[in-house]
Amino acid sequence: MTHVFASAEQLQAAVGTSLGATDWLIIEQERVNGFAEATDDHQWIHVDPVRAAGGPFGGCIAHGYLTLSLVNLFLPQLMRVNNLLMGVNYGCDRVRFPAPVKVGARVRGSGEITAVEALANGALQVVVRVAVEIEGSDRPGCVVDTISRYTFNPAP
Repeated sequence: MTHVFASAEQLQAAVGTSLGATDWLIIEQERVNGFAEATDDHQWIHVDPVRAAGGPFGGCIAHGYLTLSLVNLFLPQLMRVNNLLMGVNYGCDRVRFPAPVKVGARVRGSGEITAVEALANGALQVVVRVAVEIEGSDRPGCVVDTISRYTFNPAP
């Protein structure tokens, strides 16, 4: 279920709130190959199933940055902010890749609002920690603190 916020006050009150988890997504070799094409990263551990079968993970794994990029898919499924004049992605902090994501694995995003800061211009800076969970694994494939800035429409 997507958490919906319509005001600065609602976001400020949500610090520490779990946003739950998204639906599962299967990481298919086609997605990994497409990412390799887009980034020109054709390392065999990602795109050569025959060679990767004899490698350290027993098969192909997703690029770490592919796993990170899925946060862009998962975050809007976890939360939405309404009544905005503007919202921008400000960046990320503390990106980690604790476990490899094997091709064929199912992943999902889970999130928590960890910080909300009022900025001088009336905007809010919101930090959401997103974990890309791997089904059946104790460790996630990626954990990142996303930073967004939101400016709400003026009150009528």
